[in-house]
Amino acid sequence: MIEVTVRALVKPTERVERVVVAIERIFPDLTLDIRDDMVQGYGGISSLRVFRKILRDERILDTARSVMLAGRIGDSYQFRISKPGAFMGRVGFPPEEEPLGSIHVEISGDEKVLDWLAPRTVDGKPVMEIELDEVEP
Repeated sequence: MIEVTVRALVKPTERVERVVVAIERIFPDLTLDIRDDMVQGYGGISSLRVFRKILRDERILDTARSVMLAGRIGDSYQFRISKPGAFMGRVGFPPEEEPLGSIHVEISGDEKVLDWLAPRTVDGKPVMEIELDEVEP
Protein backbone atom coordinates (compact mmCIF):
# COMPACT_ATOMS: atom_id res chain seq x y z
CA MET A 1 0.00 0.00 0.00
CA ILE A 2 1.31 3.43 -0.98
CA GLU A 3 1.05 6.21 1.60
CA VAL A 4 1.89 9.84 0.96
CA THR A 5 2.55 12.37 3.71
CA VAL A 6 3.25 16.02 2.95
CA ARG A 7 3.93 18.82 5.41
CA ALA A 8 4.94 22.45 5.19
CA LEU A 9 5.46 25.07 7.85
CA VAL A 10 3.59 28.32 7.43
CA LYS A 11 5.94 31.16 8.28
CA PRO A 12 4.59 34.34 9.92
CA THR A 13 5.15 36.24 6.66
CA GLU A 14 3.04 33.75 4.65
CA ARG A 15 -0.66 33.21 4.19
CA VAL A 16 -1.82 29.70 4.99
CA GLU A 17 -4.06 29.71 1.89
CA ARG A 18 -1.04 30.09 -0.39
CA VAL A 19 0.73 27.15 1.26
CA VAL A 20 -2.42 25.06 0.77
CA VAL A 21 -2.53 26.03 -2.92
CA ALA A 22 1.16 25.13 -3.35
CA ILE A 23 0.58 21.66 -1.92
CA GLU A 24 -2.65 21.04 -3.82
CA ARG A 25 -1.13 22.04 -7.18
CA ILE A 26 1.41 19.21 -6.90
CA PHE A 27 -0.43 16.73 -4.68
CA PRO A 28 -4.19 16.95 -5.18
CA ASP A 29 -6.49 14.46 -3.47
CA LEU A 30 -4.73 14.73 -0.12
CA THR A 31 -6.68 14.98 3.08
CA LEU A 32 -5.36 18.20 4.59
CA ASP A 33 -4.92 19.18 8.21
CA ILE A 34 -4.64 22.98 8.08
CA ARG A 35 -3.37 24.98 11.03
CA ASP A 36 -2.08 28.52 11.37
CA ASP A 37 1.55 27.38 11.46
CA MET A 38 1.55 24.12 9.45
CA VAL A 39 -0.25 22.30 6.67
CA GLN A 40 -0.11 18.51 6.60
CA GLY A 41 -1.57 16.22 3.98
CA TYR A 42 -2.20 12.51 3.85
CA GLY A 43 -3.17 10.36 0.90
CA GLY A 44 -2.52 7.43 -1.35
CA ILE A 45 -1.18 6.83 -4.78
CA SER A 46 -3.89 8.90 -6.49
CA SER A 47 -2.39 12.02 -4.90
CA LEU A 48 0.84 11.36 -6.84
CA ARG A 49 -0.60 11.47 -10.38
CA VAL A 50 -0.01 15.20 -10.92
CA PHE A 51 3.46 15.00 -9.38
CA ARG A 52 4.28 12.13 -11.76
CA LYS A 53 3.03 14.09 -14.78
CA ILE A 54 5.03 17.18 -13.82
CA LEU A 55 8.23 15.12 -13.55
CA ARG A 56 7.72 14.06 -17.17
CA ASP A 57 6.55 17.42 -18.47
CA GLU A 58 9.55 19.19 -16.93
CA ARG A 59 11.90 16.38 -18.01
CA ILE A 60 13.37 15.94 -14.54
CA LEU A 61 13.02 12.17 -14.14
CA ASP A 62 16.73 11.60 -13.49
CA THR A 63 16.90 14.37 -10.91
CA ALA A 64 13.73 13.18 -9.20
CA ARG A 65 14.96 9.59 -9.08
CA SER A 66 18.33 10.66 -7.64
CA VAL A 67 16.71 12.85 -4.99
CA MET A 68 14.27 10.13 -3.97
CA LEU A 69 16.97 7.46 -3.80
CA ALA A 70 19.17 9.76 -1.71
CA GLY A 71 16.31 10.11 0.78
CA ARG A 72 15.42 6.43 0.88
CA ILE A 73 15.00 4.89 4.30
CA GLY A 74 13.79 1.30 4.02
CA ASP A 75 10.59 1.35 1.97
CA SER A 76 10.16 5.09 2.37
CA TYR A 77 11.34 8.00 0.22
CA GLN A 78 11.80 11.36 1.90
CA PHE A 79 12.58 14.58 0.07
CA ARG A 80 11.57 18.21 -0.13
CA ILE A 81 10.28 20.36 -2.94
CA SER A 82 10.32 24.11 -3.35
CA LYS A 83 7.27 25.83 -1.90
CA PRO A 84 7.38 28.83 -4.32
CA GLY A 85 7.88 26.47 -7.26
CA ALA A 86 4.96 24.31 -6.16
CA PHE A 87 2.77 27.41 -5.94
CA MET A 88 3.51 27.93 -9.63
CA GLY A 89 2.77 24.26 -10.41
CA ARG A 90 6.43 23.35 -10.85
CA VAL A 91 8.68 20.91 -9.04
CA GLY A 92 12.14 21.86 -7.80
CA PHE A 93 14.25 19.94 -5.32
CA PRO A 94 16.14 22.39 -3.08
CA PRO A 95 19.37 20.96 -1.64
CA GLU A 96 18.52 22.34 1.80
CA GLU A 97 15.63 23.92 3.65
CA GLU A 98 14.57 27.15 1.95
CA PRO A 99 14.28 30.46 3.86
CA LEU A 100 10.46 30.28 3.76
CA GLY A 101 10.54 26.55 4.34
CA SER A 102 10.12 23.72 1.89
CA ILE A 103 7.40 21.18 1.35
CA HIS A 104 8.48 17.91 2.96
CA VAL A 105 7.28 14.75 1.25
CA GLU A 106 7.37 11.14 2.40
CA ILE A 107 6.21 8.34 0.12
CA SER A 108 6.01 4.88 1.66
CA GLY A 109 6.05 1.93 -0.69
CA ASP A 110 8.46 -0.49 -2.32
CA GLU A 111 10.72 0.32 -5.25
CA LYS A 112 7.86 -0.08 -7.73
CA VAL A 113 6.48 3.29 -6.66
CA LEU A 114 9.84 4.86 -7.49
CA ASP A 115 9.89 3.11 -10.86
CA TRP A 116 6.36 4.37 -11.55
CA LEU A 117 7.13 7.96 -10.53
CA ALA A 118 10.64 8.34 -11.91
CA PRO A 119 11.82 5.35 -13.94
CA ARG A 120 15.39 4.80 -15.03
CA THR A 121 16.18 6.64 -18.25
CA VAL A 122 18.53 6.51 -21.20
CA ASP A 123 19.16 9.84 -22.90
CA GLY A 124 16.36 11.31 -20.78
CA LYS A 125 13.73 8.83 -21.95
CA PRO A 126 12.24 6.19 -19.62
CA VAL A 127 13.69 2.72 -20.19
CA MET A 128 10.46 1.08 -19.12
CA GLU A 129 7.19 2.60 -17.93
CA ILE A 130 5.11 0.57 -15.52
CA GLU A 131 1.38 0.86 -15.10
CA LEU A 132 -0.35 2.01 -11.94
CA ASP A 133 -1.85 -1.44 -11.33
CA GLU A 134 1.69 -2.88 -11.19
CA VAL A 135 2.49 -0.51 -8.33
CA GLU A 136 -0.61 -1.02 -6.24
CA PRO A 137 -3.07 -3.69 -7.29
